[in-house]
Amino acid sequence: MKKILSTLCMALTAVAMMAQQPVITFEKTEHDFGKINEADGRVSVVFSFKNEGMAPLILSNVRASCGCTTPTWTKEPVEPGQTGSITVTYNPNGRPGRFQKTVTITSNATEATKRVYIKGEVIPKSAKPENKYKVVVGALSMKEKTLDLGLIKKGEVKGGELEYANLTKENHHVELATKSSDAMLVSQVTLAEVKPTEVGKFKFAIDTKATKLYGPVEAYAYVVIDGKKELTEVYKLSIRANVAEDFSQLTVEQKQAAPIIELDGDFNAGKIAAGKNHKYTFHIKNAGENPLEIRRIYALDNALNIKHPKAVKSGKQGNVTIDINAKVLKPGAYSREITIITNDYMNPVKRVKLSFVVE
Repeated sequence: MKKILSTLCMALTAVAMMAQQPVITFEKTEHDFGKINEADGRVSVVFSFKNEGMAPLILSNVRASCGCTTPTWTKEPVEPGQTGSITVTYNPNGRPGRFQKTVTITSNATEATKRVYIKGEVIPKSAKPENKYKVVVGALSMKEKTLDLGLIKKGEVKGGELEYANLTKENHHVELATKSSDAMLVSQVTLAEVKPTEVGKFKFAIDTKATKLYGPVEAYAYVVIDGKKELTEVYKLSIRANVAEDFSQLTVEQKQAAPIIELDGDFNAGKIAAGKNHKYTFHIKNAGENPLEIRRIYALDNALNIKHPKAVKSGKQGNVTIDINAKVLKPGAYSREITIITNDYMNPVKRVKLSFVVE
């Protein structure tokens, strides 16, 4: 009985002590700024609170979840029945898009930790033309000079565009020049006569029907301003794409009779004397029924010249010869990736490593 009375007394004492503590209550714990303009700068909201306890309320710390959010708060003790505030300021500069931030409040209240929240969406400010178009192309300015059209299925045409701006104080006539060898490139200028501050577009398309290449392809166009044609790097635009075969229309019978590429694995050409050419040969086997058509074999190294057969019959093998020009290579160990593109619909792109040492 004494133990029960003792426990009851302790509980009553704890309740009495809690009743004498400060109690913090907020009018609201979340604020939505909605859409705000980055150009307008900082925005603020005030979170008001009241001490509904029986002792002075002291906020020992208020911290934000991000350096872009700054809280200021009532530093002096808040007496019972009185109110205080926490002002939360958000800096949207350089932070376009939606945001949600947390502010954590630590105090001597019965609930020692409380949190308030802010959220909204920052509408980005318009970039100055000189900051938006930083690439100088003669009298014009551009965002970039390279257009990557990504994957294009063989037989399709795919396009994209590059913007240009006239940041000078004079009018300019704009044209495009292409080389006859880049027959797969289709080009167009949307604004031939461009006035100061005006923006035009170079529209490009890769016509895969006009090239025999598979895999990565690249074509070039040159910007001609006021009739002055200069085929230099300053005026060169690069248009890239990756051409892949479309196997989506194959029938079940065609898939069953499809060619199958087989390789022995990675290759080692051994030691090569510096300053000389070296030939290395490896084999491609066709374990399928129909001929294995070799679309392309390449390496991203001008020191390697690769020759291959156009096709390999069923059950046969074809020889791939790599001419390694050690005259342009420094002594040392080399590892180069060889990419093989075929009409094997299960493995249209195969990659192997070629290793060798120049000494």
